[in-house]
Amino acid sequence: MIDLHYAATPNGLKLRLFLEETGLAHRIVPVRLSAGEQFAAPFLAISPNNKIPAIVDHAPTDGGAPLSVFESGAILLYLARKTGLLWPRAQRDQLEAEQWLFWQMAGLGPMAGQAGHFRAHAPEPVPYAIERYTREAARLYGVLDRRLRGREFIVGDALSIVDIACYPWVLPHAGLGHDLAATPDLQRWFERMRERPATQRAYAGVEDPYAKPANFTEAERQALFGQGAKT
Repeated sequence: MIDLHYAATPNGLKLRLFLEETGLAHRIVPVRLSAGEQFAAPFLAISPNNKIPAIVDHAPTDGGAPLSVFESGAILLYLARKTGLLWPRAQRDQLEAEQWLFWQMAGLGPMAGQAGHFRAHAPEPVPYAIERYTREAARLYGVLDRRLRGREFIVGDALSIVDIACYPWVLPHAGLGHDLAATPDLQRWFERMRERPATQRAYAGVEDPYAKPANFTEAERQALFGQGAKT
């Protein structure tokens, strides 16, 4: 049994997608980010960076005590390697998967997230930041578009954790100022991913976080964006 500490953010939805695709036994533990639940001591013991998602695996392969893992990319790698699910078999494909997973974690996610923040969540417009991150997100969409030329999936010939990691950061493309028609191979992949039954289940009732400007209270904004080194 896996406990998934979760909120419906793009990074949280990576793990929902993985668990829906694989059917692994799990329990969802909601974390209300705008209420500051990510700063509670029990959650910090699992995720010291006070971010979701995080998991607790109650049946680790070493047979020891329950094992906690934080950071969405690390969790995907851990579960894929443990189960062999959504993980390439060929060694070269595994290396490709690791590279593209790190690419998503270091590039696509942070840059798209910043574009979304300044376009929809910032309390006032910052034109330079909006242009900077919108342009960089579009560049990264272009990188993925070229990677998908002639390919059904990002790595190998089957769905992998790389597709799972990238999809939640492509879904909000419109709110990030990108028209998928400009990246047709990415659009083809996106439409096929969106139609998968597991995707439909994972996203049932989930809204695009960047589709419209947010209306946070001051307390919610502080919980989400106001933390500093001593918080």
